Amino acid sequence: MFLHRTELLLGSKTLSRLASRRVIVFGVGGVGSWCAEGLVRSGVQHLTIVDADRVAVTNINRQLMATTLTVGQPKVDALRERLLSINPEADITAVEGVFCEDTADSFELDSYDYIIDAIDSLKDKALLILMACRTHATLFSSMGAALKLDPTRIRVAEFWRVEGDPLARALRQRFRRAGTMPRRKFKCVYSDELLHNHTLPPAAAAAEVPSMFNKPQVNGSVAHITAIFGFTLAGLVIEKEREKEL
Repeated sequence: MFLHRTELLLGSKTLSRLASRRVIVFGVGGVGSWCAEGLVRSGVQHLTIVDADRVAVTNINRQLMATTLTVGQPKVDALRERLLSINPEADITAVEGVFCEDTADSFELDSYDYIIDAIDSLKDKALLILMACRTHATLFSSMGAALKLDPTRIRVAEFWRVEGDPLARALRQRFRRAGTMPRRKFKCVYSDELLHNHTLPPAAAAAEVPSMFNKPQVNGSVAHITAIFGFTLAGLVIEKEREKEL
């Protein structure tokens, strides 16, 4: 049993609860892919992964399922195959799509115990936060993991207490302008570090093709930071279940 050492630490009751929980991860890039693996390796057996993108060469530096062999594949399909190689009995649903105003209702958020937000798009992220906070599910959200190098500055805080993160600031401004606030508190993974991009040589810059999400710019990011963000999100789910025994 591959979860033997996990059970030694968490106990059989926590492991049993993790196996029964339904978790959905929105965005399986640099953060979400590592979160999904952390969840499955920790005993989560009912997992839905959502992403509309395909693996690109520029993903290989930081995204779990991105290799030279998976370039061109839908990210959710490549990740699902990876996760099933860890636990073939897991129930992994791969949704090749995007969470947005047009698709939001199709995800039936109220049917999940945990909602993990690793979305890049500000508009879609804000919508997911608002809708998730209306459900019974526990929401954990990732703030920006790009332009960071120092792992010791990665923190967890309640959304309104996140400091030094431009994405959190932009979300709060958006909520205030709209006059619509999340109905409850939720925890975020963030870092207050903010470095700057180096200028890419012309050939390298040309390789950074525009994203389907029309990001205003491409920011540098590295695997050890995005992975820590993702594993921390997974850890929050595990700790939440463990707290029920304490």
